[in-house]
Amino acid sequence: MLYIIATPIGNLDEISKRALDTLSACDFVACEDTRRSGLLLSRYGISKPLIKYEAHSEVGGAARIVELLRDGKNIALISDAGMPLISDPGAKIVAICIDEKIPYTVISGPCACVNAVVLSGMDTRSFCMVGFLPDKKKERDEYIGRFADLQSTLVLYCPPHDLDNYLEYLHTKLGERKVAVVREMTKIYEEVVHGILGQPVNVNRKGEMVLVIEGAKPKANALLELSIVNHVDYYIKTGMSKNDAIKTVAKERGVHKNEIYKYFN
Repeated sequence: MLYIIATPIGNLDEISKRALDTLSACDFVACEDTRRSGLLLSRYGISKPLIKYEAHSEVGGAARIVELLRDGKNIALISDAGMPLISDPGAKIVAICIDEKIPYTVISGPCACVNAVVLSGMDTRSFCMVGFLPDKKKERDEYIGRFADLQSTLVLYCPPHDLDNYLEYLHTKLGERKVAVVREMTKIYEEVVHGILGQPVNVNRKGEMVLVIEGAKPKANALLELSIVNHVDYYIKTGMSKNDAIKTVAKERGVHKNEIYKYFN
């Protein structure tokens, strides 16, 4: 069985008993950085064979892990920090497990995305995980374009050395929106700094960073610029009955339908 296990995003005490029990019971641990994961396992007295599994060699690594799963081994999949698959490797292994009906499950725990949204003070009713921006400009433009008009809080992971570039770029694509820079979560130097895209943000450029950005504002309905009669005529021309058109216009203008009917007596 494949166990997808969340690991601490900072403070090593933030790991569950179930996660530790599963790591202790598994035959192998697949991880991004054997040295970093080795420190975590050593902290809790766990000694297991480590399999290096990182993004740029994900296909080959997945094949090796799946072969072990087919042989009846239990594999724990962890990332350097947080939940595997969330802007971290692991999706290819899960896809193969689904295709081959290999059992898998998740051991819940910390996730930088969720922690950052909660700390940011932004709207938490709806948020979208954007992850890291692509390096190449054309790909970056196409990628951020998917989210530009989304009326949900956006969450991006940002390398500390790219913070200023990210903030400047996002301002050109998203405009002047509120942003929270959340860094070093669960650690002693945890910090949340609020600002506006396009304006200087006074934050330490060190440590793991997450940007939480307010969603797009609702676009104005251009039909509201029309006269009430022309507004109703617009919907009639689309095939609506006159009554349905009046009801629709009343709803869009936030008035009772009788207020619209007055124009057609």
